[in-house]
Amino acid sequence: MLIEILLFSGIIVFLIFLSGFFSGTETALTATSPSRIHRMAKSGNKRASLVERLMDDSERLIGAILLGNNLVNILASALTTAFFIRLFGEIGVVYATLVMTILVLVFAEVLPKTYAITHPERVALKVAPFARLTVVLFSPFVALVQAVVRLTLRLFGVDINNQNTLSAHDEIRGAISLQAHEGGLIKNNKDMLDSILDLEDIQLEDVMKHRKNVEMVNMEDSSEEIFAQVVSSPYTRLPLWQDDPDNIIGIIHAKEVLRAVNANDGRAAGLDFSQIASKPWFVPETTSLQEQLAKFRSEKAHFALVVDEYGAFMGVITLEDILEEIVGEIYDEHDTLTTDAKVLIDGSVMVSGDNAIRDLNRQFNWTLNDDIAVTIAGYVIDIAETIPLPGQKFTQDGFTFEVLKRRRNQITSVLILPKKK
Repeated sequence: MLIEILLFSGIIVFLIFLSGFFSGTETALTATSPSRIHRMAKSGNKRASLVERLMDDSERLIGAILLGNNLVNILASALTTAFFIRLFGEIGVVYATLVMTILVLVFAEVLPKTYAITHPERVALKVAPFARLTVVLFSPFVALVQAVVRLTLRLFGVDINNQNTLSAHDEIRGAISLQAHEGGLIKNNKDMLDSILDLEDIQLEDVMKHRKNVEMVNMEDSSEEIFAQVVSSPYTRLPLWQDDPDNIIGIIHAKEVLRAVNANDGRAAGLDFSQIASKPWFVPETTSLQEQLAKFRSEKAHFALVVDEYGAFMGVITLEDILEEIVGEIYDEHDTLTTDAKVLIDGSVMVSGDNAIRDLNRQFNWTLNDDIAVTIAGYVIDIAETIPLPGQKFTQDGFTFEVLKRRRNQITSVLILPKKK
């Protein structure tokens, strides 16, 4: 009898060990980071390459592991029940249930899964050959199970072949949001990463410097006046127009002007600035920032003129504008620091009408809809469905907007009371 008990105990321990091994394998292979495994596989790690292949067919992998795990658990439970009935009679069923529940829960589920989820990559690399062997052995049975599952789901109107999968961008954005929520990313880094993903969705019209804010050079001015304007301007490149501001004939670069003046014995008189200016580069306003960034790099350029569908001049876009969309404002020694957004004691924020909604959302972590307008003035006009007068207030999505100043048809100052969190 003693030998029989020892033999039975050895078999049960072995089956519990196998069950724990299956449980830990499943947890490790589902919890491990695909990006880390891919990086290790690229560096030549053969175990990582095997893990990557297993993860590529996750349905078959999980099916094989679950099949093996259930076979082991059911066999262990059946043997224990039969043995306990022999020892204790009918009450042995109760004893077997209690004993197997404790053993399976602690040693075949919680313990191995806890260890595997704590060290997913390490465990995944160790168990990969065993998992591969399990998949090969159980493939015919798994295929049969999958067929039955698909047929059953189809009877209830569920077709797993048409499942919606997240795009790579959505996956990355979700990971960024999760890390920021858990404190793994500071706000500035999260904003920067989100902005990189947004480059494909943002058009030049959302970022460009509008034509009314663009400093331009009139070809009809004297050479001395043009030279004085170029030297005193905070900008390196200035559009050159003739007869009409929409008729831009070139782009004047301050460095080229200085070279021309130096070659002319230090005098600006007599210089033909149309010859000094480079050829203007026109791009449509519907171009995405990602496309324009690629064009800037391929053309080795930093400056472009934005036009609408009719060819009318709308504004300018620079490489710096696109980079600022990613990293935030970039100032140099010639830039003027702007403090358009002023936070008041009561928590309200006073901004100028031409403040970009995207910049405000990023600065204050707001959720204003920047699809309906680019600037806060445009946002308020869209809500009011007219050009409001100073003193008028509007509420949208929990935010309260009060028009403070208006110049002709342009809203120049707005007071925003954010929604309470």
